[in-house]
Amino acid sequence: MYVSRQQIADEPGEKKTHFLNPQAQRLNISLGDLVGLKSLGVHIITVEPGHFTTEHHFHHAEEEAIYVLSGTAIATIGDNEFEIKEGDFLGFPTNGIAHSIYVNGSEPLKCLVVGNRLAFDTCDYPRQGKRLYRHNGKWDLVELDAVKKVK
Repeated sequence: MYVSRQQIADEPGEKKTHFLNPQAQRLNISLGDLVGLKSLGVHIITVEPGHFTTEHHFHHAEEEAIYVLSGTAIATIGDNEFEIKEGDFLGFPTNGIAHSIYVNGSEPLKCLVVGNRLAFDTCDYPRQGKRLYRHNGKWDLVELDAVKKVK
């Protein structure tokens, strides 16, 4: 499938707010949906200054990658902060380090975001003390303190 630059520019996108962080707001254009991808998510996101891209998190099964197209922001990866800008790349393997991005500049942050679209995933939100289990379109959110490790 093919989508032209003009078709992408004309796409209105979808406004999204993260369910655990009302300050995490973005405009999302799903390039993957436009061409019918099922197992790979490819998105252009735009985040206005003063907002996060998502809640601080990491995935147990899915991988994520982010390429900065324009703007500046602060990426928090574990306990470290990095200023990110156009041309920078971030990759988050499974069972990695919790991460989030805050747009602190005066212009919107625009990124290409790529990740798996698995039917099953587990995602931890350490600042919220929550774990999300996603399975076949259903979500179960639990308190991390309630999760018991089995040997």
